[in-house]
Amino acid sequence: MTLTRRALATLASVTALVLLAASPAVADAGPPPNAMASLGDSITRGFNACGWYADCTSRSFSTGDNSSVNSHYLRIRAVNPSINGRNYNDGKTGAKSADMYGQAGSAVSQGVGYVTMLIGANDACTSSESTMTSVGTYRANIDAALNRIRAGLPNARVLVVSIPDIYRLWSVGKDSGSARSAWSLFGICQSMLANPTSTNQADVDRRARVRQRVVDFNGQLAQACAAYGANCRFDGNAVFGYPFSLSQLSTWDYFHPNTGGQQVLASVSYAAGFGW
Repeated sequence: MTLTRRALATLASVTALVLLAASPAVADAGPPPNAMASLGDSITRGFNACGWYADCTSRSFSTGDNSSVNSHYLRIRAVNPSINGRNYNDGKTGAKSADMYGQAGSAVSQGVGYVTMLIGANDACTSSESTMTSVGTYRANIDAALNRIRAGLPNARVLVVSIPDIYRLWSVGKDSGSARSAWSLFGICQSMLANPTSTNQADVDRRARVRQRVVDFNGQLAQACAAYGANCRFDGNAVFGYPFSLSQLSTWDYFHPNTGGQQVLASVSYAAGFGW
């Protein structure tokens, strides 16, 4: 069995276990929050969703206020107007798991009742396979952030969102000349996207290993959330498993979600979270 087939088999088994362990959205999650914060990287910041290489927090899947995205914030505001204007985007473009502790501190200082966290793409999407964050370090960083939230906001709900499947990013974009040019020009996620049209076994195996790192990260997110307790919910790999298309990516870099991509991310992640 090739490395790729082994990786895919492992992915299937891990996904099944995580889905079984994940809690579905429920209607008795308690009263909707009066304030919320989002932790994460450029995806959470809405990067490239409405401007050339710029953050666009209004189109964030989590805390944005653009009606076409229909973020978590807007969905909550529809049932609890008291949250109006209390949507804090604490993410930072370029952030990695090591930055979550600081962002968690910001959420604590804001006194929010709901926190979303989507982090890990930059831990796997690096300049080369050798510079990816180790699984152990990633888990330690996530635990540190969650512990800070639990200590400072003991009653807050936390939604941990799975990392999107960057292997699918390669799959849907590899045949697009525009995507390949952007990936090369801007040096995007070269651990996965280097030599995108190559069928050499070394490149096939490298992509499988990078994907496996994302699978391992998501497994750690599930475990960390379970250890946190009842106030934490993992999305059960809903975002990782979503079959996004090239049309849902920004045409400026073919990496970040565009407005349509942020809308889908909002819908998929919210449905897998708390049922306010």
